[in-house]
Amino acid sequence: MKVSIITRLSAALLAGVMLVAAPAAIAAEKKKFTIAWTIYAGWMPWEYADKSGIMDKWAAKYGIEVDIVQINDYIESINQFTAGQFDAVVCTSMDALSIPSASGVDTTALIVGDYSNGNDGIVSKTAKSVKDLKGSKLHLVELSVSHYLLARALDSVGLRERDVTLVNTSDADIVSAYQTKDVTSVVTWNPLLDDVAATPGSTKIYDSSQIPGHIKDLTVVNTDTLKANPALGKAMVGAWFEMMAILESDTVEGQKMRASLGEASGTDQAGYEAQLAGMKMFWKPADAVSFVKSEQAFSAMEAVRQFSFGHGLLGEGATDADFVGISFPDGKSMGDQGNLKLRFDTSYMEMAAQGKL
Repeated sequence: MKVSIITRLSAALLAGVMLVAAPAAIAAEKKKFTIAWTIYAGWMPWEYADKSGIMDKWAAKYGIEVDIVQINDYIESINQFTAGQFDAVVCTSMDALSIPSASGVDTTALIVGDYSNGNDGIVSKTAKSVKDLKGSKLHLVELSVSHYLLARALDSVGLRERDVTLVNTSDADIVSAYQTKDVTSVVTWNPLLDDVAATPGSTKIYDSSQIPGHIKDLTVVNTDTLKANPALGKAMVGAWFEMMAILESDTVEGQKMRASLGEASGTDQAGYEAQLAGMKMFWKPADAVSFVKSEQAFSAMEAVRQFSFGHGLLGEGATDADFVGISFPDGKSMGDQGNLKLRFDTSYMEMAAQGKL
């Protein structure tokens, strides 16, 4: 059985209309919280946190309750978070910027779980290199991380999007389209990527391992809610890194967890482990902290925000890429600090790294 997948899209696909969040109530201390998640290898651990009782254990430690809710529609889950229906949600860094943050919702990247390190790529029956793509048609989900990957690939060899023709194609149709004679090149993510790359005569000419750190998978929290309820941040981060320790281990428990998550995502243990291999996982909190504080993470986010503005993903009110302010640890930032809406906060992961949770 093929792995269930999500469409990792940006807000502009929603008929070009920017979601307007309802006026947020003043955040207050509370005891019950909700996390929305969707199926993708890097976010599957939340399913295990729910069923194993790990989340309940950490929530009880801090005197709160945390309800973990699976949503079948990825973009809808982010929209619901933006509208205040969830306290936390999983998303890529590009979508965190272009949906809640660009909509005016102050959003904190609480957990940076991984980045794509080969799970996204370009496959062609005719091209043997990115340069060979000039003048060709590429089928992909426009305004998704696939689109971003393509832009980075073209830029690496001095080409631009105008040098190719983009054909917007649903993720559900990518594999079948590639089996036809007329479709010669596609950009997609796993498990679709492996499916098309296995087609005889195909060449994978570029993948996300060549832009490490650019396609980040996050768990984000409403900033005001987190400020009023630090117990939520402590419980979520504590639960997450307990799961990471299990997930990476070669213990019986680790084997069972990977098998469980494989089954939950529509594959098996081997299939799930293959997807993990295409990601740079931050198994330990100290590793995640080091990455977020690195120049690599900062420069990658600069490229993401420039792409987002250039493709209209920051909304009609954005006059330049500085429209949304983004903050990083140690006082680093980019964009309008008067409109600071996306924060990479490592303080809770640092507590985990120091054994203070």
